[in-house]
Amino acid sequence: MTIARADFIEGIAKGMAVLESFDTERQRLNATLAAERAGLTRAAARRHLLTLAHLGYLETDGSYFWMAPKVLRFSGSYLASSRLPRALQPTLNRLAAQTGESFSAVVLDGEEAVIVARSGSYGTPTRVLAYGLHLGARLPAHATSTGRVLLAAMAPTQFTQWLKGRHLARLTPHTVTQARGLRQLVARVRKNDYCFASEEHELGVQALAVPLRDMQGHTVAALNVVLSGTRYQEETLQREMLPLLFEAAREVRSLL
Repeated sequence: MTIARADFIEGIAKGMAVLESFDTERQRLNATLAAERAGLTRAAARRHLLTLAHLGYLETDGSYFWMAPKVLRFSGSYLASSRLPRALQPTLNRLAAQTGESFSAVVLDGEEAVIVARSGSYGTPTRVLAYGLHLGARLPAHATSTGRVLLAAMAPTQFTQWLKGRHLARLTPHTVTQARGLRQLVARVRKNDYCFASEEHELGVQALAVPLRDMQGHTVAALNVVLSGTRYQEETLQREMLPLLFEAAREVRSLL
């Protein structure tokens, strides 16, 4: 969204940049580290950190700062008010009860695929993945089945712009990290209308994803099933799981 310069509140933008500087690599930051990550002066970063701590969004020991539970108000409000998670939850739960596997709905946010809805647990507990499969988890789009489905929904020129100058991190020995290779994979997803990813995000984990489209044909999210512990052939999942995913996508289309 583009707004007029007069409507842009720089202070809010800087405060959000400081909050976003916390991630899985750096859970605790001091003013110097926050300044480097948010692109601010150390003095400005310090003021924002202190203000956020005063408001209850950060905790501190006097030198380092880390996120406080209050930041969950944002995600909680989204999950409570957004139509997408509420519309998809019954379908995700039904699929999990039917198969005993874990299902998620995911949207794209920049270079990351974000889980906005997740099935309940049925049967044996699902193994916790390295980056987690909890609500709000942010996974690298290039290395995940859902991420590639959402990238495939982009116009070719838009995907080229997304890919330009982007570093594709290697998460396992199987992760595709070359732009040319990712282009080929995304083109295949666009043609097949589904994506199979095997051990690219984490060893021992495979996933199958399909797009979720609204009545106008726009892809608004991706639906996937995540399997761990047993290595499956793509053909097996095509036969056993893909029809269930496609049926679920058709089922929820009128709700999106």
